[in-house]
Amino acid sequence: MKELMIITSYFPPEIGAASNRIFHMAEGLKNDYDISIVTPLPNYPTGKIFKDYKGKFRSTTEENGIKINRLWIYASVSKNKFLRLFAMLSYSFSLIWFFMWNNIPDKVIVQSPPLLVSFTCMFFLRSKKRKLILNVSDLWPSAGLELGALKEGFSYKILKKLEAYNYNNADLILGQSNEILSHIKSITTKPELFLYRNFPQIEFPKLRETSSQNGKIKMVYAGLLGIAQGILKLCQELDYRTIEFHIYGSGAEEEAIKTFINSNKNLPIYFHGRVKRDDLHLALLKYDLTIIPLLNRIYGSVPSKIFEYAKLGLPMLYFGGGEGEDVIKTHQLGWIAKEGDYKHLNEVLSGIHLKDLNHGLKSSIQDIAKVQFNFEKQLEKLKQTL
Repeated sequence: MKELMIITSYFPPEIGAASNRIFHMAEGLKNDYDISIVTPLPNYPTGKIFKDYKGKFRSTTEENGIKINRLWIYASVSKNKFLRLFAMLSYSFSLIWFFMWNNIPDKVIVQSPPLLVSFTCMFFLRSKKRKLILNVSDLWPSAGLELGALKEGFSYKILKKLEAYNYNNADLILGQSNEILSHIKSITTKPELFLYRNFPQIEFPKLRETSSQNGKIKMVYAGLLGIAQGILKLCQELDYRTIEFHIYGSGAEEEAIKTFINSNKNLPIYFHGRVKRDDLHLALLKYDLTIIPLLNRIYGSVPSKIFEYAKLGLPMLYFGGGEGEDVIKTHQLGWIAKEGDYKHLNEVLSGIHLKDLNHGLKSSIQDIAKVQFNFEKQLEKLKQTL
């Protein structure tokens, strides 16, 4: 069987879209390839090495027929840019060491971003005999600029050069949105391009009727509580007259959200913390509506939650603009609120009624997902492309 290595900065037991995407890709390809994963010791999103891996310099295990190499990293979620840079450099150094002492197969998938990590792989693994596949999930550094995490200047120019180098040295690029592929085309026409959406590999659950004790819509957010999602601001800006708001997840804004809830106990906001993915899917079935927010519109971003929630039959309120908005509209998965416009968001919410969020709508969303967001069909096309 041919070997395939996947190099990523995120992998279970870490949570988040990037981790889930790579996991499902690896699981889907393992019947055709001898898969190995190279990833840091798990630390995301807490910025601390997970308990089971503390004190280890490296961990090598085999899980479900996949070899997983976990390498040392200086874990940090500090806002200090030098500490963040050092964290990325530490993993890059671990990768170089790994490349020196291990046989690297002729086919390698590299996750990007982080740009510095993907550059390390593209630079040290380039070879006429090796096929390098770049899996691009976000357009860094331009996304960083849009989020306010980066400013134009010397460091931004360096990151743009790294981005161009990565694209030019890839044989095949997998992009999770059409916007990403269009952006790459504007830089280089060298690599083959393939649209690889973040379709999750999960079972279609049996839908259940939801019931409201107080006549209010039970709206839920589940995922990372980071700067990009803006859940704290959402808590502050929502009109709660027709809704109660439930939050699942963890991340940089977690403590600030808890503080806000404790300071506003009159508001129907409920924080449930981080739960395992399978448990989360069961929990989500009891809600009427989910909200998918982005604090700022990020070019190239299509939240993977769209495809996951569609399989769960969960109606969506999308509040982030861009291509994700187009997906919601095209497939009639829910409602759209203008990005960054909280007044319009509340107007849209006031126009949604419990009777609209019925079993028929949920079944329709599930049926659309079965046809349009089919993981197996997409995977077969990927195998042919690889």
